[in-house]
Amino acid sequence: MSHAADVPQPNNGFYVLVTGANSGLGLGIGTRLIDEFLTTRPQTEALVLIVTTRDQRKGDATIHHLEQHLRKVCQKHERTLPGIATLLQQRVHFRQERLDLLSLTSVQKLSKRLQDTTPKLDVVICNAGIGGWTGINWPVAIFSILTTWRRALTYPTFKLSGIGWTAKPQILTSEEASEPPLGEVFCANVFGHYLLGHNLAPLLARHTRSEDMRGRIIWVSSLEAYDFAFDLNDIQGLKSKVPYESSKRLTDIMAITSTLPSTADQVDQYLASSDQSEETMKPKIYVSHPGICGTSIIPLPLILEYLMLAAFYLARFLGSPWHSVTVEKGAVAMVWLALAKQSTLDAMEEKEGAGKWGSGTDFWGQERVERTEVAGWGWGGRMGEYKRKGRNPYAQDVTKESAEKFRKTGEKCWAEMERLRVEWEDRLQAAGVAFETD
Repeated sequence: MSHAADVPQPNNGFYVLVTGANSGLGLGIGTRLIDEFLTTRPQTEALVLIVTTRDQRKGDATIHHLEQHLRKVCQKHERTLPGIATLLQQRVHFRQERLDLLSLTSVQKLSKRLQDTTPKLDVVICNAGIGGWTGINWPVAIFSILTTWRRALTYPTFKLSGIGWTAKPQILTSEEASEPPLGEVFCANVFGHYLLGHNLAPLLARHTRSEDMRGRIIWVSSLEAYDFAFDLNDIQGLKSKVPYESSKRLTDIMAITSTLPSTADQVDQYLASSDQSEETMKPKIYVSHPGICGTSIIPLPLILEYLMLAAFYLARFLGSPWHSVTVEKGAVAMVWLALAKQSTLDAMEEKEGAGKWGSGTDFWGQERVERTEVAGWGWGGRMGEYKRKGRNPYAQDVTKESAEKFRKTGEKCWAEMERLRVEWEDRLQAAGVAFETD
C-alpha cells in the first residue's frame, strides 16, 4: 500500500505524516507509532501513516520495513490472543510520498497532493533534516571527552560545519540570478517544514471543539539548540559556524512562543485556514527532541559508530537521563505528543507553561518523556522553577529579563519567518511554479 489511491480512507482514520522516515529517528517514530497506536487507541480507529522520502527506492524500503514490523507486532499479540492478528493488521495503513525539503516546489507539490487526496491530518511530525557537518575536530573531541566526558557526549561542541552553504536555486529560469539565497541547513531543518505546515493547516484544522484532539505540528529539535548559536540578524545561519545548532535554537524559539499572546497575530496568519469556524480548532505547535541516540545524520566509520554507541551506554549507566541510544527510545516524546489526549497536553502546559518535550531514559533504559530546559526560558518560562536532572551544565535560572528577551526574540522570529514565507510564495507564484492550496 504505497500510493494514495491504494490506501483506504477510513472515516475513523488517525492520519499522521512523518517527514524523513526512511532511516534513523524517522523510522523509529514510524515503528513506535504502530506499537503505541495499537495498544492505546480504540479498536474502531485506524492509523494511516504517511511517510515522506526523497525518492521511490527509499520510500519502498521504508514501507517494506514498516510492514515487516507490523507483522511482527501482530504475531506477538496473536500468541497471547489468538485471532487478534487479522484485526490489528487491518487497523494500520501505509502510504508514501515524495518530499525534498531543499526544494520549495517539492513542498508545494506534496501540499497540493495531500489536500487533493487526504480527508484530514491529525499530526504532522517534522523530523527530516540535515546536519551540515563536514567532520569532527578530533583534538577538541578527544580532550573534551577525556576531561568532561558526560557534558561532551550530551552537549558536544566539536563538530565542524560548512559555512555559507546555500540550497540549490528554487526557480530554474532567467530569474534565478536575482533569487536571494536560502541557507541549506535552514531550509532543510526549518523553512521547508515551515512552509509545509502553513500549506497543511487546512487539513490539520478539521477537528471540532467536541473532540479531545487538535491538529498538531510537532517540530523535532535537539539538545544542541544552544543559545549562543543563534543570531537574530542571521536567522538563516548563513554566516554561522554552527548552522545546525542555530536552526534548532530557532525551532525552539518559534514553537514555544507560538502560544504567547504577543505572537498571536503572526501565528494566526501562519495557521489561517478557509475551513476555520466557531466549531473547528486551530492546530497547535509543539517542540520535542530525541535525546542522544545513534543515527546516521553524521557519517562515521563503522568502528567509530560502535565506539560512539558504547560511550552513549556508558553515559546512561553513569547517570545521564538523555542517552536514549536507540531511535525507538528516542521517538518516545514525538509519539507521546502525537497520541496524547488534548486535555492532557493542555492541562500540563497550563500548569507548567509552554515548553520542550524530550525523550529520556533511566539507568535501565526505560524510556520516558521529560520536560527539557531551554536557555532563557527554562522549563516553562516561570520564575523559581524546580531544578530538574539533566540540566546543561552552563544553564542559568530563568529571570524576568531572560524570559522577556525570549518572548521578544520569538516575536521577531515569527515576523521574519512570515515575511520570508510570503516573499517566497509570491516569488514561486510569479514564476509559475507554485501550487495553490485552499
